[in-house]
Amino acid sequence: MTDTKNHSKEGVAGSLEGRVFQPASFAELAEAVELAFDYRGDVTVSLKSGESLFGYLFNRQVSGPDSYLEVFPSDSAEARRIRYDQIAAIAFTGEDTATGKSWETWIAKKDSERRAEVERVAAEAKTRGIL
Repeated sequence: MTDTKNHSKEGVAGSLEGRVFQPASFAELAEAVELAFDYRGDVTVSLKSGESLFGYLFNRQVSGPDSYLEVFPSDSAEARRIRYDQIAAIAFTGEDTATGKSWETWIAKKDSERRAEVERVAAEAKTRGIL
């Protein structure tokens, strides 16, 4: 599988954002589809016909020659089903909405919010003469 990085838009380390997968086999395509399924942003699916479809991959079914994926295109309200044998490449073109939003980052943010609330309550209590 050819995995290229779009260097015009550098993504965050660990993110698939900006990567393009051009699978050379069914197994590589299935792997690329799984990565796209887990991706938290839109992808561009390039078809062998020359058509490109930009949207959110929400479903996939791997069952040999009947394998397919389903995408909500960004320009349509109708979902599209695409057979694996029609796919030439998958590009991770949409912003990875969860980049930088790790559990540790969330914990640090919540801890900071709690400290600020404690300080606010303490200042209010002093103003009232309670402390």
